[in-house]
This record gives sequence, structure tokens and C-alpha cells, in this order.
Amino acid sequence: MTISIIIPALNEAESIARVLGEMPWGRIAECIVVDNGSSDGTAAIARAAGARVIESPRGYGSACNAGARAAVGEILVFMDGDGSDLIAGLDRLVGPIERDETDFVIGSRIRGQREAGSMLPSQVFAGWMVGVLLRVTQGFRYTDMGPFRAIRRVSLEKLQMREMTYGWNLEMQIKACQAGLRIEEIAVDYRRRLAGTSKVSGDLRASLRAAVRILQVLLRTGTRRGPKP
Repeated sequence: MTISIIIPALNEAESIARVLGEMPWGRIAECIVVDNGSSDGTAAIARAAGARVIESPRGYGSACNAGARAAVGEILVFMDGDGSDLIAGLDRLVGPIERDETDFVIGSRIRGQREAGSMLPSQVFAGWMVGVLLRVTQGFRYTDMGPFRAIRRVSLEKLQMREMTYGWNLEMQIKACQAGLRIEEIAVDYRRRLAGTSKVSGDLRASLRAAVRILQVLLRTGTRRGPKP
């Protein structure tokens, strides 16, 4: 099965070249960097490093959605452009899909090895809290809302994603349950971002906006129960 890597990126000029330098180019069909309105030359650096670059300046979810629509792969892999997600875990992430064991695999930073300082306590708590709520409402216990994840293209199309902000990841997880997808969560390792400051956890206002949006996604999407496993 062909694999497309999709990386939404906003002002990641200091890290994107190294992220792409670690990419297993012989294993994948393409790597798409979706420039989310950068002002620091991220797009030009990504293009020079071998990525296919497209533009989508309207939000994190919008960038993920644009990348998915543009991708050619049968398996879509999403990851961040700050270097915190380790592409070395790609085979473990896509393997269950390639073996037709599952449709959607999410990498859990909570279950994996985390470099000190790579996640705030509030992020760990949010993953736990959302996991408990979705276990009650959807019947599947997630432990994280991490960005490193893989899904069949045809499965993602069934979800009819609407969320164009930082709630994209959570909406995908909820709708995957509701659509009856075969879901697997695996442990993935996680490191501190290579450079710069997080657009969410590094800014109090942005963190609060993201938290509100995640709550809105839970209220809007998470109340309908998925099919029994």
C-alpha cells in the first residue's frame, strides 16, 4: 500500500529541514508539507528538502484536510513539523493497516517514551480526561490526542471531517468510533520540539482557545454513540 506523509506546518523554518532529512523516502510515495500561513520561509525550505508543498492558511485542521485531499497514498500519515514526532516509528504505525488488521492507528505519546519536557502536565491530563470520556460515550479508550497517526484514505473520506482547527485530531478519533472503524492505539516515542515555541502549549491564550475548541468538538460530536465492537 502506498503511503503519503502529511505535515501541517506554521513557521517551522528552524526544524522542517531536519524533519524531512529523517524521512524514509524509499518507503513512502510522497511527503506533503502544508504551509499554514508561515512568514519565515518554511515553504521554501521544505520544497528544497524534497517535500511537495501546498498552501492552506486557515487553520491546523484545514491544513490536514488540504493535505489529505491532495495526497496520492492509500495510507495517510499525519505528523507535526516541529521534530517532536519520530518518523522512525512509521513501520509500527502503518503495519497494522498494511496487514489489514485495522483502519486507523493512533500513536500514543502517553504510552511511549517521552523526552523530559516534551509534554506539559496539562497535555497529559487532557489526554487522560478525553480518554475517559470517550470510553464512556464511544466504547474505545484512547490515551492521547497525539498528531502522529495513520488512516486508510477511504476510511478518512467516510468520516466527512468538518473541524478545521486544533480540534481536528479529536474529531477524527470520535468519528472513527462512530463509523465503526477498526482502531488501534500504539505507543510512540516523543521528543522535545527541535526549535521555536509551540503554537499551542507555548502560548497561554492559544492553549485556552485550543481547550475551548476541543470541548466544543466533544459536545458537538462526542454525544452520539458508535456501534458496539
